[in-house]
Amino acid sequence: MRKLVMWNLMSLDGYIEGPNRAIDWHEYYWGPELEALSKETGWQAGALLFGRVTYELMAGYWPTATGEIADYMNGLPKFVFSRRLKAAGWANTTLLSGDLVEETTRLKQAPGKDIFVFGSADLSANLIEAGLFDEYRIGLSPLLLGAGGPLFKSMSERRKLNLIEARPHSTGVVVLRYAPAR
Repeated sequence: MRKLVMWNLMSLDGYIEGPNRAIDWHEYYWGPELEALSKETGWQAGALLFGRVTYELMAGYWPTATGEIADYMNGLPKFVFSRRLKAAGWANTTLLSGDLVEETTRLKQAPGKDIFVFGSADLSANLIEAGLFDEYRIGLSPLLLGAGGPLFKSMSERRKLNLIEARPHSTGVVVLRYAPAR
């Protein structure tokens, strides 16, 4: 069975985006280490899963980007949960409108490499609630945004996690990997 993996940069105060969905602060922490980690992580991905908003942001950038990571992002199968989108213009994208738990479970049971979720905080909240994430990868950034979109939303119950790895980077980011305590 494929793993479902969350991978996001997050500010120390818990935001993945600033006011007005700004992610310009990512540039403070992007460098050779995060680029190498992105490539390493990318080769583990067999598919990407998005909510509509993150999909639209990604689809607005990657199709015209160039380079090794762009080629990989554009070539991967992508799945988008949306009730609003009627068509997806980014290559290799499938729209999903069925039951979140059933559709995600079906994707996890399909053969292939792991499925990664980038951004997509609202989608992630529902995936967390359903207990579908197998791993959380958080690049904890030494920045206090003060406002914006939080990564973790309200949950009906506590979720205990086990630390798999903590990897500090020279930019101050600490990449944390957790698995749900089963």
